[in-house]
Amino acid sequence: MSNLRPIITICGTTGVGKSKLSIELALKIAQGIHGWRGARIINTDSMQVYTGMDVITNKVPVAERMGVEHLLMDFKQPGEQYVVGQWVQDAIKAIDETHRMDMIPIIVGGTSYWIQHLMFPSRLPTPGQTLSDSVAQSIANLPPELLELFNALPEHPPSAASHPQDAMLLHRLLTALDEPVAQRWHWRDTRKVMGSLRVIKDTGKAPSEIIIEQSKTALIPRYRTLCFWLYAEPSILNERLDARVDDMIKARSGRLLNEIKELRAIASSPACSSPDGVVAWPSDESTVQQTDYTVGIYQSIGEFRPVFFYDTDLQDLGYKEFHDYLASAEPSEKVFVSAVGE
Repeated sequence: MSNLRPIITICGTTGVGKSKLSIELALKIAQGIHGWRGARIINTDSMQVYTGMDVITNKVPVAERMGVEHLLMDFKQPGEQYVVGQWVQDAIKAIDETHRMDMIPIIVGGTSYWIQHLMFPSRLPTPGQTLSDSVAQSIANLPPELLELFNALPEHPPSAASHPQDAMLLHRLLTALDEPVAQRWHWRDTRKVMGSLRVIKDTGKAPSEIIIEQSKTALIPRYRTLCFWLYAEPSILNERLDARVDDMIKARSGRLLNEIKELRAIASSPACSSPDGVVAWPSDESTVQQTDYTVGIYQSIGEFRPVFFYDTDLQDLGYKEFHDYLASAEPSEKVFVSAVGE
């Protein structure tokens, strides 16, 4: 462990104060603690990687970053897919560069799954050519409808809101192939259901098999990590989150809707002409009505939670909630109020 290079990670739920702590630590380290010249912050929030979206993903304004450099932020287009393996490789490069500058990398964000795979290598599934015995048997027992679906999985997960039957069918398929993992995901959580099915297709193993295999080997860290996992009492945190959302939607002409309108304008420009892997932000009414809210930034809602997160007690706000407002030929105050849930 003593030979490993150091990093600091800061995890925790939305609104708990991760960004504020990271900046305070960076400023303290810049005073010359232990000989380091300073620190750089590496973003690990899966929504803050996208350009724009400053309000709804609650990025720290540049003026409040106190001169501390923030990396892996604002560098992907809104509809571009960006997954854990890509981020890990980009984060490793940023960490190497930061160490060469005699500075400490501070890894900050709410996507703990990304941090986990940065800290511990060799935990992402690797492609395989041979089906495990259990997967082969499960596939052989699939009814025709599910076998056809498995052999032709859709490129993107269906929307549980607009295509509930497709979403439930995907979950039935996962249940038939790997019931322990299927029980982890609600059928509405189509991205995670699809991700588990992709693991089976790509590796030939059930995710539960991979988990068991990995549990038999010791975790070998990639870095010497000081990890802060922040916590706040729910009553205090809820008040803080309510205040944050209220600030987002103070008025129809406020920052939130201005940001949405700006993104639509960007999407309609020649610079955003849907390169490979990029789904542009809707630029007209017909496109808005067909938007796939499971791709890229469209997963985002007001408190960083994706739209497929299923919890009837959550009253979150995001781009998906403004679908009817944006798609309406003449957006009305009534539709806007419905979007914000007032």
